[in-house]
Order: sequence, then C-alpha cells, then structure tokens
Amino acid sequence: MENEKTAFLRGVLIRGIGSYYTAKAPDGNCYVLRCKKKFRRQGISPLTGDEVLFSPGEGEEHGWIEEILPRRTVCLRPPVANVTRLVIVVAPVPEADLLLTDRLISRAAAQDMDILIAANKADLDRSLAPMLSDEYEAAGIPVYTVSGKTGEGLDALRNAMKGALCCLTGQSGAGKSTLLNALLGLDLETGDISRKISRGRNTTRQSELIEKDGLRVMDTAGFNLLEPEKQLEPEKLRERYPEFREYEGKCRFRECLHDKEPGCAVQAAAEQGKIHPERLRRYRLLLQEIREEWRERYG
Repeated sequence: MENEKTAFLRGVLIRGIGSYYTAKAPDGNCYVLRCKKKFRRQGISPLTGDEVLFSPGEGEEHGWIEEILPRRTVCLRPPVANVTRLVIVVAPVPEADLLLTDRLISRAAAQDMDILIAANKADLDRSLAPMLSDEYEAAGIPVYTVSGKTGEGLDALRNAMKGALCCLTGQSGAGKSTLLNALLGLDLETGDISRKISRGRNTTRQSELIEKDGLRVMDTAGFNLLEPEKQLEPEKLRERYPEFREYEGKCRFRECLHDKEPGCAVQAAAEQGKIHPERLRRYRLLLQEIREEWRERYG
C-alpha cells in the first residue's frame, strides 16, 4: 500500500465544479479529478483548499482523488479547508451584521485561525472602521480601513494577508469580489445591492483558491445566514472570547457563563469599559441560541 501511495501525486484543490475538481501540483501543473465513491460512503466531501493525493488521468481522461489528507481547519460556511487566516469583510452598505461577524469569529477562534476584519467601502462611510476597532480591540482583532473601489488601505491589508492561506468571507454585498479584484489585479464578476431588500447579490457561486503576488486567497460566495452550532456545549462558548480570559476565575460563581449571574467579573469589566458592552450583548444572544440547540440535540 505504501508503494502505491508513493506513485500518487500530491496537490491542493483550487476549485470544484459539479463532480469535477481541479488540483494544483507543486510544479504548478493543474489536473482535473473526480472523487471516488469511497469518500461518499465515508461521508466526506472534497473542499477547496484540501491537500490530496491523486492519480492523474491520461490524455483527455480525468484523474481520481485517492486520499484527502488531514485538514488543519474546516469552514462550513463558506465550505473550504485549511484556511489559516480569516478575513471578515464588512461594509456600511448593506448594514454590517455584527452578530454574523461574531459567529464567524467564534468558529475561527475555535480552530486557532488568525482573524482580521476589513472594513470595506470606506469611500461611502468612514465611521465603520473606528466603531469596529472600538468593539474588537479587547479581543485583539485588528480592523483595516479599506476601499476596493478607491484602493485605500490595500497595501496594509496585503501585508497582513501574506504568509497564510486566507479566506475572504462575510455577508453578501460587502464587496468581497471587488476587494479581491483590487488586491490581486483581477477581473472577477461583481454585483450590486438590491434596493428592495438591501442585500448583496451573490456573484461568486463557487469557492476558488487564487494565488498571485505572494497571496493565497479563497474567493467564496457571500451569505446572510449562519446556522447555530448544534453540538457546541454552552460552557465552551466563553473560551472563544479572548477578552474574557483575563476575568476567568474571578467571578463569584466558579461555573459562571457571564450571562446574568450575580458577581460576574466579565459584566463588571463591561461596565468599566474594559470589554465592549455590545460584544458582550451579542455573546449572550449566541449563548441563548447554543443553550437551546444543546437542549434539543437529541430531539
């Protein structure tokens, strides 16, 4: 078996369309592959960003994915693998959904991803980035003021993205494709905002790994909903908030979840301005959701 594996090529899946996947080998050559039925039986689907072993096809024939190597991280929305730095794109239009942003941060933090926020469309509103910096400073999450339209702040964002496999994510209409075009000098399709519902129109319908000028970036579809995690213990959520760590063990009750318990050190820190009260408020909304999911997990 080991001799068979050594005959396989190694590569990274850079896109998938239907049942066909494209793998890029270290020499830069790309191969069109299909997925063997064994993965379906195992309940595994290949994801853009997966490192794989594969057998190349001959001539016009496609090859086959033989093995999906262990994933370092997994994002389910968007569905990509091995991301090490998550770039959450928010904008003043459509109105920034910070509860969605916190959901993304929570899941990324659980997998030890680096996280940064790109406050896009600074040409429309310059107040968003300072507000975000204020809310996320205690969590240690940097906020970059950028505009995909004017090019403002792109050099700083590029430097922050180098050396990692990055994924641009966020709600539809935040300008991810426009921003990626500006960052990499590409011509990806971009959309606009629906005036009736003030949401973005999705222009990216598949995930693709793009490599250019020292950057490795996932271009992914936007979304407006992210379902609650069904198997997360409520006690684990607080561990995903870096700004809470200083106060763990200082609450009156040992098992304090920083909700409505008396003598909560996190609540006191929020009242003193050391933790942003809106960040704590949204944490409690997520905690309520997770408690409900946890109670109903066997229902």
